[in-house]
Amino acid sequence: MKIQAAVLRAMSDVQPFAQSQPLKIETLELDAPGPGEVLVKIRAAGLCHSDLSVITGARPRPVPMALGHEASAEVVQTGAGVNDLRPGDLVVLVFVPSCGHCMPCMEGRPALCEPGAETNTKGQLLSGAMRLHGQGQHVNHHLGVSAFADHAVVSRRSCVKIDADIDPVEAALFGCAVLTGVGAAVNTAEVKAGTTAAVLGLGGVGLCAMLGALASGARQVIAVDLHDSKLELAKQLGATATVNARDPDAVEKVKALTKGGVDYAFEMAGSVQAMEAAYRMTRRGGMTVTAGLPAPDQKWALQQVSLVAEERTVKGSYIGSCVPLRDIPRYIGLYRSGRLPVDKLMGQRMPLSEINSGFDRLASGEGLRDLIVF
Repeated sequence: MKIQAAVLRAMSDVQPFAQSQPLKIETLELDAPGPGEVLVKIRAAGLCHSDLSVITGARPRPVPMALGHEASAEVVQTGAGVNDLRPGDLVVLVFVPSCGHCMPCMEGRPALCEPGAETNTKGQLLSGAMRLHGQGQHVNHHLGVSAFADHAVVSRRSCVKIDADIDPVEAALFGCAVLTGVGAAVNTAEVKAGTTAAVLGLGGVGLCAMLGALASGARQVIAVDLHDSKLELAKQLGATATVNARDPDAVEKVKALTKGGVDYAFEMAGSVQAMEAAYRMTRRGGMTVTAGLPAPDQKWALQQVSLVAEERTVKGSYIGSCVPLRDIPRYIGLYRSGRLPVDKLMGQRMPLSEINSGFDRLASGEGLRDLIVF
């Protein structure tokens, strides 16, 4: 079938993107789903820094590539062997399909699925297939999803079925921002009630990490960002204090607020400077967690003596150390009970034709979670 998709044919950081147009809306040919695959109609797709990093080349991927990885969708057709989904089902798409057979999957860590990581890097679906074609060549899949398109073929293992009565636009955020941010607090850090936390970087993922820490019972959650508008939103969502990251005394202010540092510091900005600040804000015996993804050549000089003498913990968190089939329904339940107001994180809704302007807003750092709505 023919679809409309946003395709990246050459990486570029030339801004504004509204003028340079790195993403072109193209008509592509989409194959029918193969065994273990599903054809879906995309309902909404969020704009995320992981997409922006591919556009700019900070995280290189094979091109041409149809971008987009955070989405909700409606099942249209199922391939052979898919018996638990039916046309009309609403699903959240997950950007690491888990094979269920590799060692991480068998250990209950599907976010680290080895075949899923390998095929994602190659621009393939979990089966190794490529179902997108245009201008006489294959078009690579982005993280097994390619959601900036009206339709997509994905692995069944990229789909989590959800209740049909949830707003599909709001549901899209659960595929990345909520899984990654809330999961970093709930799964990776296992934030305990009565503890203290700081979150550095208040994009969609960082705000979700803040909500996750609050939902876990943290008594103090300090929000840190460069933009006062983001800090104001964090206050409205429950942050107990805010600190502007431009303040040269930002680290000392957080330590003063918490009498020595936080139990958990979350680096969500994808910046080595933010990681350094997060580590310095963490108290003796505390944990520094990062879900930020700076360019691969960026390195952080770990202070080994403090790691040992102060019994620190530094942890990476990918997709919030999630088990999607377990966590997405849980987080939707928390949202519906009012404990995860992720709808407050939503920014502008736009058609696919405005996607380059949307990435200009994302790159500025001012916007919230903008979405392409189909």
